[in-house]
Amino acid sequence: VRLQASGGGLVQAGGSLRLSCSASGRTFSNYHMGWFRQASEKAREFVARISTNGDYTYYADSVKGRFTISRDNAKNTVYLQMNSLKPEDTAVYYCAAQTPPVIAGWDERTYNYWGQGTLVTVSS
Repeated sequence: VRLQASGGGLVQAGGSLRLSCSASGRTFSNYHMGWFRQASEKAREFVARISTNGDYTYYADSVKGRFTISRDNAKNTVYLQMNSLKPEDTAVYYCAAQTPPVIAGWDERTYNYWGQGTLVTVSS
């Protein structure tokens, strides 16, 4: 499956952005979807994950209550709504697809396909 992330940009602290990730090539609804991010000179880290039908979601503690992951299987798209953004949220954000069944949804090694990333910059 091919993934294309978009929606990044520059926003002030406290603001909001919505990232989108569109998929093509295979049946989107067969995959769990995740968002990861990588700040400059840091390792890539898990942000959020959503199950194939959208019933189950979970988040990194650092974004819980501020970010919301969702998906529209009819549009082959997964979203990441980011509210109350902080400067420490600045990173390149990646979407990724994971073939179930997988328990360790936070582990990037369990994801099969990756998008190219979209840069989010939060100014203070």
